Amino acid sequence: MQTTFTAEQLQNPATNASEKILRSCVHCGFCTATCPTYLLLGDELDSPRGRIYQIKDMLEGSKPATTPVVKHIDRCLSCLSCMTTCPSGVHYMHLVDHARAYIEQTYRRPFHDRLVRTMLAMILPYPRRFRAAITAAQIGRPLKSVLAGLPHVGVRLAAMLDLAPTHVPRRSASQKPGVFPAMGEKRGRVAILSGCAQPVLRPDFNEAAVRLLARHGVEVVQARGEGCCGALVHHLGHERDSHEFARRNIDAWIAEMDGEGLDAIIITASGCGTTIKDYGFMLREDPAYADKARRVSAIARDITEFLWLMKLDFSPKACDLVVAYHSACSMQHGQKITDEPKALLKRAGFTVKDIPEGHICCGSAGTYNILQPEIAKQLRARKVANIRRVRADLIATGNIGCITQIGDGADIPIVHTIELLDWATGGPAPKSLRSADLKGTRGNNGVSGCSECESPDLAR
Repeated sequence: MQTTFTAEQLQNPATNASEKILRSCVHCGFCTATCPTYLLLGDELDSPRGRIYQIKDMLEGSKPATTPVVKHIDRCLSCLSCMTTCPSGVHYMHLVDHARAYIEQTYRRPFHDRLVRTMLAMILPYPRRFRAAITAAQIGRPLKSVLAGLPHVGVRLAAMLDLAPTHVPRRSASQKPGVFPAMGEKRGRVAILSGCAQPVLRPDFNEAAVRLLARHGVEVVQARGEGCCGALVHHLGHERDSHEFARRNIDAWIAEMDGEGLDAIIITASGCGTTIKDYGFMLREDPAYADKARRVSAIARDITEFLWLMKLDFSPKACDLVVAYHSACSMQHGQKITDEPKALLKRAGFTVKDIPEGHICCGSAGTYNILQPEIAKQLRARKVANIRRVRADLIATGNIGCITQIGDGADIPIVHTIELLDWATGGPAPKSLRSADLKGTRGNNGVSGCSECESPDLAR
């Protein structure tokens, strides 16, 4: 794609990076075939190619963002399916991230939009605030049908209530800074991301990861000072805030890397993993953090990516469960991790089936299912219909957003991949399976008759 940026414009590092991305696009349109919003809406402006044209026009002309452009950029899920499809290697993620930051700098959103976005940015990245918001949601739940009939803020508040759990999850010892020692001979040392939303909604995911790693000789540290990876505010266009979250995490992990050392930084939420692996790019112009950010990104690993290289002690196969594996967009398109999670589940004895249209987003996409609830619900319905075609006993995936989104519409249990792998190597059955009517059990830790297991306090 030909560009006409001036030399002065290209002095801006973000514009310079976007210009290179724009020039790599050859207008082929392959991306339209796998773009969820184009498939649903049929509007070229709601395709990656259409958005690229709009971003190019906006940036080249140094124009303030307009309402139509903002509408179409906001509709983008950042699922990155277009990047997997693109034969020219267009790095759409960095381009749309720049566009969102540019929009926040040059466009004044309507009050109702600013209000919701500010609420999300001020609540979701902070576990204590998020837990308080879930408590408040229990009180507001009876108003959901009334809110759903109101425009703008009402619809989005109703979407929040839809996604909120029916009870406030318990607090977990795995969220506190500390060290979870390896059992037996120590084979490695890793840090694990606690994050923000996941430890509030589903603390059992990291608990499963810690149990499995510890059983296999890996010491796990919860670094003091780490928290939200910055992805939530990054995709809202709040670049400064996202970089601050990144710096805080980098400081926490570099202290461990330069102290007792780390073999990896383990992430159990694939959306966070995509962002952390991009820290090196995000902070490339920060002289104090550029090198440290690259070091952190270089050892960031999804939990299944790390386990793939280990010899796991799987229990003898004692059940025959069919698992529909949902590959989160941030996993397959963002991190390019496609085979490892499925291969691990197969090694564990599960029958794994791919979901038709597996490359199409479920509609979660961070805060998308709150900001664009109508499109998100259509995508969820499409995903759930495809899952039903597989006729599986349960669904496995590696991202908290997908679990929340799909679980609200699916009629079979949905679990994190690490929960199944923990179970298959001697851990307790996933909580969501214990009351499910499934075909098999795994001995004392099986589904049938399994008592409510509390996770041990492994920290010292």
